[in-house]
Amino acid sequence: MGKVARERIGKVLIIGSGPIQIGQAAEFDYSGSQACLSLREEGIRTVLVNNNPATIQTDTNIADAVYLEPLTPETVTAIIEKERPDGILPNMGGQTGLNMTIKLAELGVLEKYNVKVLGTPIETIKNGEGREEFAALMRSINEPICRSKSVFSLHEAQEAMFEIGLPTVIRPGYTLGGTGGGIAFDEKEFAKVAQRALSKSMNHEALIEEYVGGWKEIEYELMRDGRDNCITICSMENVDPMGIHTGD
Repeated sequence: MGKVARERIGKVLIIGSGPIQIGQAAEFDYSGSQACLSLREEGIRTVLVNNNPATIQTDTNIADAVYLEPLTPETVTAIIEKERPDGILPNMGGQTGLNMTIKLAELGVLEKYNVKVLGTPIETIKNGEGREEFAALMRSINEPICRSKSVFSLHEAQEAMFEIGLPTVIRPGYTLGGTGGGIAFDEKEFAKVAQRALSKSMNHEALIEEYVGGWKEIEYELMRDGRDNCITICSMENVDPMGIHTGD
């Protein structure tokens, strides 16, 4: 059987990560810049939208078209309507790019203008970013995880706290690097952190999780492509135990 010809991608929209913040630093500026240059080598036109002019990727020599505009669904929709890209590359913009792509998909913008999501599919992003979806996925493949419960209100969060016990970790949904989350050691602190986590989450979701502070922390960085080729980038044992860094 002959190979099926790939759909031609002639123009790609890249969403920048915006201003530098916890969980989104200069690495996304670098990765976005490299993506623009690599796509150009393949003869693909690149359209970049970012609201941070203090980046390498917004230089006129990096992308074919640069929009210094607010990173809102309305603005990005207008750019898509004007530029008509064939695909969108969300994962070069960190959490900002991922969340924006999900919003555009849910609003029907990507389907309306026939924009293909390149790289990680929408459902996979949701499984990795949504706290409830990720926990369910881990349980379905029998991977052990800390006791946890997804909540969508302060009342639900407090019920989960009494069920799991203090101290507890509060993690907002659809955020990286610990943004908006924290550890609570008493009920007063819990209410404050839980309210903040719910407000920071794109879908007003937070995960109330068992606290494992003091445990030894070991990390593995893996990479896998669509053909199931897998490599281990690195493995490491952290000097600090669990409970020290925001991303724990």
